Amino acid sequence: MNEADLLVVMGASFSNHTGITPKIPTIQVDADPMALGRFHPVDVPVQGDIAVTARLLFDALDEADPPEDRRPEIARRWAMWRAEKARREADDRGRGLSAASVFAAMSRLVPEDAVIAVDVGNNTHSFGRYFECSRQSVLMSGYLGSIGLGYPAAMGAWCAAPELMIVCVTGDGGFGQYLGELTTAVKSGMPITHVLLNNGELGKISKEQRAGMCDVWETRLHNPGFAAYAELCGAQGIRVNGRDELKPALARALAHDGPSLVEVVQDPELV
Repeated sequence: MNEADLLVVMGASFSNHTGITPKIPTIQVDADPMALGRFHPVDVPVQGDIAVTARLLFDALDEADPPEDRRPEIARRWAMWRAEKARREADDRGRGLSAASVFAAMSRLVPEDAVIAVDVGNNTHSFGRYFECSRQSVLMSGYLGSIGLGYPAAMGAWCAAPELMIVCVTGDGGFGQYLGELTTAVKSGMPITHVLLNNGELGKISKEQRAGMCDVWETRLHNPGFAAYAELCGAQGIRVNGRDELKPALARALAHDGPSLVEVVQDPELV
């Protein structure tokens, strides 16, 4: 985006987390006049229906110079990113698995028609970086910050589409707020495959504290053994401590006829 000549932004909120640069001329299109320029200065605010505006802009380009083919550049950058992801997948400091290794394995094993519910925190950012979606449906909170969303959302997805495979991704902090819901999943026979990244802390909060040049304060967690807890609830529980255990554990969990939980001991620095 930073190499663009012009940004045409349609319906975006310009949240502080979005990271849209102020250095490039920007046209913002939104049906709500109060959204125009509210969070971010724009050069040309346009109030209008996005579909109608997009068609008008497209029609106006008929006489313009043909667009530059950026696909080779995108392919080059995509190859660079895949090489970087492979390097991160192999990272191992002896303190748990990297997030890249977890989501690389999930990319290979999760079916294309699965529904994946993702919680809030570093697990969400890591999922976005490393999981390669094909046709999966993804449920997430966005910028609402509703930590704990993941498992209840997965339960709702199963109720709506029990014929599909339902996968849930959470951190230890998020799932710790809704541990009791696992008994509901067991009682109702919900075959939810839950991948839990356990790093022993509220990692996203720690990261924000460091970014604000603050001391990390009160983010460490006292957790149960989540895999053992799942077994006590009547679900399948598997604990993964090393990379060689990851793929077999995920395969077992995805094949299980009932709720399953794969607790992955994760290095909090390898997100």
